Amino acid sequence: MEAEEHYRRLEHLYHQANIQEIFSNSEIKVSSERAEITLPVAAKYNHGANAIHGAVYFKLMDDAAYFAVASLVRDVFIVTSSFQLNLLRPVTGGTLKAVGTVRSKAKNLFVAEATLYNDKGKEVAFGTGQFMRTTQPLSSLQGYGEEES
Repeated sequence: MEAEEHYRRLEHLYHQANIQEIFSNSEIKVSSERAEITLPVAAKYNHGANAIHGAVYFKLMDDAAYFAVASLVRDVFIVTSSFQLNLLRPVTGGTLKAVGTVRSKAKNLFVAEATLYNDKGKEVAFGTGQFMRTTQPLSSLQGYGEEES
């Protein structure tokens, strides 16, 4: 399978996950060792002080780092084994953009980082995660196969 087909299948897998019902207005772009996710800010993502909840920061950065690593792994599903998150400033509107890149590659363990930006390009959070290979074939995942017509 060509790299571009793998990236498009990963994007499809992202959109097919059940959690995406909550984040249905997000977009993802996967390329070699990199993933970008954008999410328009909505009030449904706010905590009690009317700013984006940290869980949303984590979701975007974990996904961006995860799919950056997944761009390299074409045979099996990978999982997040740890993720360190640093929140820098609150977000109350606009569009968020998470950029994930691979930092380190090994046979079974990968390290990737992600940075979250507001719509002015200002960094609002950053994090680093570790990701591990599993034994579950990608081909066994319904969302990874060919897109439905």
